[in-house]
Amino acid sequence: MPGPASCPDISVTGTLERMAEIPSITLNNGVDMPQVGLGVFQVPSEQTRAAVTSALEAGYRSIDTATVYGNEAEVGEAIAQSGVPRDELFVTTKLWNSNQGYDETMRALEASLTRLSMDYVDLYLIHWPVPKLDRYQDTWRAFEKLHADGKIRAIGVSNFKPHHLDRLAESSDVMPAVNQIELHPYLQQAESRQYHAEHGIVTEAWAPIGQGSGLLQDTTIAGIASKHGRTPAQVVLRWHVQLGNVIIPKSVTPSRIRENLDLFGFSLDDDDMAAIGDLDRDGRIGPDPDVLNVR
Repeated sequence: MPGPASCPDISVTGTLERMAEIPSITLNNGVDMPQVGLGVFQVPSEQTRAAVTSALEAGYRSIDTATVYGNEAEVGEAIAQSGVPRDELFVTTKLWNSNQGYDETMRALEASLTRLSMDYVDLYLIHWPVPKLDRYQDTWRAFEKLHADGKIRAIGVSNFKPHHLDRLAESSDVMPAVNQIELHPYLQQAESRQYHAEHGIVTEAWAPIGQGSGLLQDTTIAGIASKHGRTPAQVVLRWHVQLGNVIIPKSVTPSRIRENLDLFGFSLDDDDMAAIGDLDRDGRIGPDPDVLNVR
């Protein structure tokens, strides 16, 4: 896919204003992470470059990808062509299950960096605990080494439950900076969020608007959206922001990418938050981390 004829102009006033609005959350090692980013899960490689370019033009400075998504190279190309300085960006990628283990992890990160055309990533996550494989403790030792070597600014996990985190703590004094988990109003993960708060782990939500669950057609969400003159997606994303979650909504549509960032000109009141809180029904969309053993 050919690149754009010229770098996009990212210095327009509207973009700078949106950048100023995006709050950062300080991780347990002092690194700041934007609270809102663009996720590229299930974005085809041929659409990834355009989506990331649109996001950067809109003011996003955090991009979340993964080895298994097959689009790390396109993320790197869009960033390189954007003209945005690398140190203004927060790039996350993830280690796939088949690459777990100490030596395998060392090689896997180098491969990801090559695809991204970067010297480091800002956040590297163990994608799944894969309990049957039982290699995430060895994998974590490699993460610590790569962090010490400056290849990763912050290390974390994805889809870990509290008991997985407890087991990780048995062999390391370094707690993950982030745990990226499925989290939306139909699956509110109260136990995990409480554990994270007690252990200095930032909660990051994947599927933050419950893609495919019918959440955006929920009458409670629709009513709150009408009350505030916002879309259902904006209401759900604002709920996450007020809970303190990091969010990475996915879209390839430029107007939707901008809409998903326009969350800071309104607030949900206590009644809104309580009503959304009542929607929790353990409505998991993705696999249960205790069950998934895909390599």
